[in-house]
Amino acid sequence: MKKLKLEELGRLTPGEYRDSEKLPVIVVLDNIRSGMNVGSFFRTCDALGLQEIILTGICPQPPHKEVNKTAIGADNTVDWSYHESTLDAINVLKSKGFQIISVEQVTNSIPLTKVKENLSERVAIVFGNEVEGVAEEVINASDLCVEIEQFGTKHSFNVAVCGGIVLYTLSTTFRN
Repeated sequence: MKKLKLEELGRLTPGEYRDSEKLPVIVVLDNIRSGMNVGSFFRTCDALGLQEIILTGICPQPPHKEVNKTAIGADNTVDWSYHESTLDAINVLKSKGFQIISVEQVTNSIPLTKVKENLSERVAIVFGNEVEGVAEEVINASDLCVEIEQFGTKHSFNVAVCGGIVLYTLSTTFRN
């Protein structure tokens, strides 16, 4: 085995990426406070070819030092927008025919491993604040909630780690 150099990876240029077809997945960040977490979502969305990120409330917006540091340029390739209210963003997405999925531990949440049977053709996936999670009003406006099964003593993942797990799972589902 030999580690590949960057030029051997065959990645798209930023222009090619902007022109490429994206998966019908929009990421909604519900009041994520850390610029590093927001930047990580940009990088994940770029890597997986997702449609867009919607930042809401207190989310740091590019250009922002911490977002730029972790996004490493993905904030320039991934489409994004800002809404003051997460619920307003959700209502706009619903009017456009998106299924709203919140990632949260609630009664009747489904395990991420079972999400395939419950997906529509276009989804918006909501990730919540690092301390409070997804707001209750957003949960109530969601079509369903999913959670990552966990087997240790902690009750949650870091939101950016959670995003990587959930978004990778969704992207492979849409690609298969």
